[in-house]
Amino acid sequence: METIKISPRGYCHGVVNAINTITKLTEKSIDKPITILGMVIHNKQVVDFFTSKGIKTLHDPSRTRLELLDEIDEGIVVFTAHGVSPEVYKKALDKGLEIIDTTCKDVVKSHTVVHELIDDGYEIIYIGKHNHPESDGAKGISPNVHVVETLDEIRDLALQTSRVALTNQTTMSLYDIYQLAEEAKKLYPSIYFVDEICNATRIRQEAVKNADQTIDHIFIVGDRLSNNSQHLKDVSIEQAKIPSTLIENVNEIDIKLLKTFTTVGVSSGASTPTQVTNEVIAFLQQFDKDNLETHNNQTKLRTETLLERKSTR
Repeated sequence: METIKISPRGYCHGVVNAINTITKLTEKSIDKPITILGMVIHNKQVVDFFTSKGIKTLHDPSRTRLELLDEIDEGIVVFTAHGVSPEVYKKALDKGLEIIDTTCKDVVKSHTVVHELIDDGYEIIYIGKHNHPESDGAKGISPNVHVVETLDEIRDLALQTSRVALTNQTTMSLYDIYQLAEEAKKLYPSIYFVDEICNATRIRQEAVKNADQTIDHIFIVGDRLSNNSQHLKDVSIEQAKIPSTLIENVNEIDIKLLKTFTTVGVSSGASTPTQVTNEVIAFLQQFDKDNLETHNNQTKLRTETLLERKSTR
């Protein structure tokens, strides 16, 4: 089958740093408990691998990082690339925990911008996904940070000041942000807009939007909990006008559906192991709808191979 590889793919630099840091912990003899606050990446195999090495992951999408900290009383706490609020950092210190902070430098930059705007007397409209750890981290900076996800939420804010700034979660969709930003400009004509989408997210979305129009279908390889992977699928459908499916690995390819395509494209989220995406690509490239021997889509990957030490393009 003709398969078009949409670049870039694979881990972004923030994910690479987080995984490398935690992997190095597994290679040391540490006699204290290690807990990752939230999923380091949205990939169950990687999380399970760290668990097998004695590193616990605390994850509950219904609870904030601040709430999850109540379950850690000793040892080392690892903050993921998503970042945490000042409250979380202080609480960890107050509990006497040793902190390993793998916050992505793009998230650090975004939080710095929010701090500076708050200090300048701004109310912040923060476009982000509710209960996402990055949004929670920004919201925890100040009560003057208002997380919004929809047009109605922006309209309902009714901020009583002319000093309004707008920024965003780094993994949001370029196109959703544009729509929400335009509405905010109507309500607050003097609004100060700071675009904080990280480059890894931006270039992946632009690549999918500009995908070859001969493609019948785009497979986005990524976890269903991955915000940036979900947005890539949406960009394919809504912006490129190409049907798309989010799959976690090669096992999830629908063979019956695949037989109806001539040309497919493949992209992946910034938290998707490159080997998982490469296995999908290799399967699609050898697929022949008339040859049953090419229809076996069972993964052959071992978890250890997913812990790569560099980012890819």
